[in-house]
Amino acid sequence: MRKRVVYAWAVALICFIVLMIVTPAIPQSQDYHNFADQRTFFGIPNALNVISNFPFLIIGLIGLVLCHHGNYFKLSLQGELWGWTCFYVGVAAVGIGSSYYHLKPDDASLVWDRLPMTVAFTSIIAIFIIERIDERKGMISIIPLVLAGVISIVYWRFFDDLRPYALIQFVPCIAIPLMAILLPPMYTHSTYWLWAAGFYLLAKVLEATDDVVYKWTHHIVSGHTLKHLFAAMVPVFLTFMLAKRSVEPERQSLFKVWRISWTKVKEGDSNVESYTYSRVEVEEPQ
Repeated sequence: MRKRVVYAWAVALICFIVLMIVTPAIPQSQDYHNFADQRTFFGIPNALNVISNFPFLIIGLIGLVLCHHGNYFKLSLQGELWGWTCFYVGVAAVGIGSSYYHLKPDDASLVWDRLPMTVAFTSIIAIFIIERIDERKGMISIIPLVLAGVISIVYWRFFDDLRPYALIQFVPCIAIPLMAILLPPMYTHSTYWLWAAGFYLLAKVLEATDDVVYKWTHHIVSGHTLKHLFAAMVPVFLTFMLAKRSVEPERQSLFKVWRISWTKVKEGDSNVESYTYSRVEVEEPQ
């Protein structure tokens, strides 16, 4: 098993090196800092983009309290506690770092927006490994994964190349929904992961349509402001999941559950058709 893990890390490292060799550098566009809504309210520049980050701080602090106060989430594994602690620290820090960035958007302040996001992303991957693959491997992976996220930010800042950061952000977007569907969970309420992934996808769409949404709403709210609010729903759903879930008595992947449900639906339809056909034969006049 250890050899397989080493081989997997070696293959991942080789793929990353090849990717860095064959693809061109991606510099940070300065147009990124030019947001649609730049209004000042109560002396706060870019006010709505600043204020809309506060939900991250609130839900991050709530999550930290619930993790450590009386074990409200009933986290049974030490690795889980560390993983969720890192996640909620990252979420709370997003509320501070992103607000700071939007006060004066530039590359230097953008570091403090992206850094906590990478902590949250990488922590989630470690949590999935703990819950669905192996606790020990997941717990050991927390520090390397978080460190990889930090290095991707440092690399971008020094070399003006977004490729490692884009990889850190892109991989969880694909890996988390796939793992949530294909790997058997330790706990119930796994569908909350998919709700969280859906809201994050909507947030990315709103981020890309910042100007369009601002025009559609007659300059009331921009896509980037809504992006913050939709992205904040991700930790909200995960917090609800932690509060409601219990240990899964029979571990089955969502894919298997859906397949069994679909089979039952098809069998039910067949039984209904057979029953209807029989009734028609009986009721036909002789």
